[in-house]
Amino acid sequence: MDIRNFYNGDEFAAYEYFGAHLSDKGTVFRTYAPNASAAAVIGDFSGWEDIPMKPVCDGRMYEITVPEAKEGMRYKYRIYDSNGNFIDHCDPYGFGMEVRPGTCSVIRSIEGFEFTDGEWLRERSDCRDKALNIYEVHLGSWKRRSDEDENGWYGYLEIADELIDYVCEFGYNYIELMPLSEHPCDESWGYQCTGFFAPTSRYGTPKDLMEFVNKCHERGIGVIVDFVPVHFAVDHYALTEYDGTKLYEYPSDDIGYNEWGSRNFNHSKGEVRSFIQSAADYWLSVYHFDGLRMDAIRNMIYWNGDERRGENKNAIKFIKSMNCGLKARHSTAIIAAEDSSSYPNVTAPVFAGGLGFDYKWDLGWMHDTLEYFQSAPMYRSRDYHKLTFSMLYFFNEKFILPLSHDEVVHGKATVAQKMNGQYEVKFPQARALYMYMIMHSGKKLNFMGSEFAQLREWDEKRQQDWDMLKYPMHDSFREYIKKLNHIYLKYNALHYDYDPTNFEWADCNSIERCVYAVRRKASEGDILAVFNFSDWCQFDYSVNIGEGYTADLLLDSDDQLYSGRTPDGQTRFSCEKEKLIMEIPPFSGRMFLLTKK
Repeated sequence: MDIRNFYNGDEFAAYEYFGAHLSDKGTVFRTYAPNASAAAVIGDFSGWEDIPMKPVCDGRMYEITVPEAKEGMRYKYRIYDSNGNFIDHCDPYGFGMEVRPGTCSVIRSIEGFEFTDGEWLRERSDCRDKALNIYEVHLGSWKRRSDEDENGWYGYLEIADELIDYVCEFGYNYIELMPLSEHPCDESWGYQCTGFFAPTSRYGTPKDLMEFVNKCHERGIGVIVDFVPVHFAVDHYALTEYDGTKLYEYPSDDIGYNEWGSRNFNHSKGEVRSFIQSAADYWLSVYHFDGLRMDAIRNMIYWNGDERRGENKNAIKFIKSMNCGLKARHSTAIIAAEDSSSYPNVTAPVFAGGLGFDYKWDLGWMHDTLEYFQSAPMYRSRDYHKLTFSMLYFFNEKFILPLSHDEVVHGKATVAQKMNGQYEVKFPQARALYMYMIMHSGKKLNFMGSEFAQLREWDEKRQQDWDMLKYPMHDSFREYIKKLNHIYLKYNALHYDYDPTNFEWADCNSIERCVYAVRRKASEGDILAVFNFSDWCQFDYSVNIGEGYTADLLLDSDDQLYSGRTPDGQTRFSCEKEKLIMEIPPFSGRMFLLTKK
């Protein structure tokens, strides 16, 4: 680690110096506590008695080598403030922690695992002109050993093969894991962190996680992890008032706390910037993750996310610097922003005045689309252009279309449950919705359970309702999503999302009929989808496809194979002159491959 870079906020590998590092002489402990009067390490190796640490770097850092400290032992730093009072803290740079409710760091090695994913990393890309179909997962509740046992999760290695098989079978090519940084409260889902360098011990050790990622890469699956650069948990055993002062947080509580009740990082301090971007680099370098989804970027752009309070210039400058540094070190990794603001150029390069993210979640598309499908069919002609509005701004950024965990909790209802009407009519609408999502420009993200139309809201303490697959409507829905996903992976026309010539509204004027037609273009063949979002059949509908084109049906969302009403293989349509003509059942979509004769 370069000390000058650390203080200037330019260091990306502070974890190589700070933390607990195993050596042939024992374990070397180092911590940063510039305002402490003294520091000691305590742990299993000392009977939890003080082992005084030696002040270095003008007393701003402390270190000690403990021969008796071995891998797997617990420890904390005892930090004395200027008045001689102390608090025992877990290690800010610690590589492991014990399972909650324990709060100790655990000595863990991050060296020695031999990855076999060299070919994957060489061929990896940011998927700008390729398929990116993300399956968002909370590891503790995808499947569980027991819902009755609060610690009934499967470990990284126990769940790896089954999850990877599932993802491959059902047509996803990336997994996005909700935050794995250690956190004390299950209900925070990992967004209230206490260990930014410690993969949660709920599911195993650092090397278990490395093997999980390696297994994914061996099967051609990329892995993105959620990362929280905005705030941290308020617990005093962690970062809060670490050296007796507000070291990582703002001095004023007015901007020191956010809407979630957690502490905001003070991005104006060099050592804090080095801490955060070192954590970001750590997940990409040490664990070979293929990307980071950065949470709550709005709250970095604006003070506490409130535009009325103005821009946080130092935080914006930090975002740019961090993204430049990460892309310089990991050029093919994906850096995505979850940003609910309309701040411009989030995905433009820093050299062009942007923030330097590869992608931004399109939360506007998500809200408009779900609101449309929640409305009764009689109002959909009124709301017709809620679905066309997204393409008016789409090319301002590089968007991912998310139907994420945030939309299936806290009384919002699951995606399938949101569909208007009773049980039976929710399914055809949800099938049509997902075909519309695949046809819309933008990369895709779907939260676990949505692929089989789970109707119960997500609960982090329970596994998904896999027993619902015994019901034909849910089982056939999953088979439909599987077919739809594999179509998406196969056809290049669906991948050139950010080329304005790739997308065309073949029909966005059939307002009273609530019919839309979307065309995606590529030299190998175009993909056309026609949608009827009304509750009545549209007879003799025609859409222009151009001279010399033929149409082959790829998927009918109303097929009986997927619990629809059209007999399998009997979807009726015809090509006459330059038009594709058909009847479209209510709440349905049909996808065609268009090729020149």
